[in-house]
Amino acid sequence: MNSVDLAFTSALEQAQLIRTKVISPLELVNFYLDRIQRLNPLLGCYFTVMADRALILAKTQTEQLFQISDINDLPPFFGVPISIKDLNPVAGIACTYGSRALVDRIATYDDGVVSRIRQAGFNILGKTATSEIGSLPYTEPDGFPPARNPWNLDYTPGGSSGGAAAAVAAGLSPVAHGSDGGGSVRGPAFCCGLVGIKPTRGRVSHAPVGDFQSGISTDGPLARTVADAAALLDIMSGYILGDPYWISDPNPSFLAATQQPPKSLKIA
Repeated sequence: MNSVDLAFTSALEQAQLIRTKVISPLELVNFYLDRIQRLNPLLGCYFTVMADRALILAKTQTEQLFQISDINDLPPFFGVPISIKDLNPVAGIACTYGSRALVDRIATYDDGVVSRIRQAGFNILGKTATSEIGSLPYTEPDGFPPARNPWNLDYTPGGSSGGAAAAVAAGLSPVAHGSDGGGSVRGPAFCCGLVGIKPTRGRVSHAPVGDFQSGISTDGPLARTVADAAALLDIMSGYILGDPYWISDPNPSFLAATQQPPKSLKIA
């Protein structure tokens, strides 16, 4: 597999390549960090690149991979890279909300959805660009480089999850975490030719801070394939103690549902 193919290989396939030891977590993270170093100055996908942390975890995961006796004991996305939108705290990393007034604000905790992503085995590459406070349909906040559409640098990747969408479309992350109140996942998805999902209210927890918008905004996945988006939504979903409202887990899972033949469609 050449480097371009690997950059655009689905997250589910990358997880399988790691499990079969075709590629190691360290090789995969190094590969993406190299692409970020070369292409992020053009695209403005990432506000913060967590290279040192990602490499430390990748080395640990690579050692675990070659020592473990049963790969079924590994979490589903063990060693697969991902990005987190810079509206969600990651402990010890700047969380700017796209505001120049908050560039030095270091998060002291992981958001609930970030904890779920970590537990699934993902390795966080960095924090992706957002419009200021996630409020606009483009991603050009004052004091930050503008995010650009990988298909045409003269165009926007949308907003407010513009950095996340641009990163996935450009092969700077196999999948990405985003969030959506009035189109902030869906808009960047259609701008960049991706799959984006805004989950229903109560599907993804707002722990530990809580929800101040009555479910108007929620976290959601951005991916290049329906299966990847569904699998990431499975990871992100679920009740966390203290949630004021929630809905039951889907049966079958979102990923399993993508593998079922579609029913006949009617045009009204």
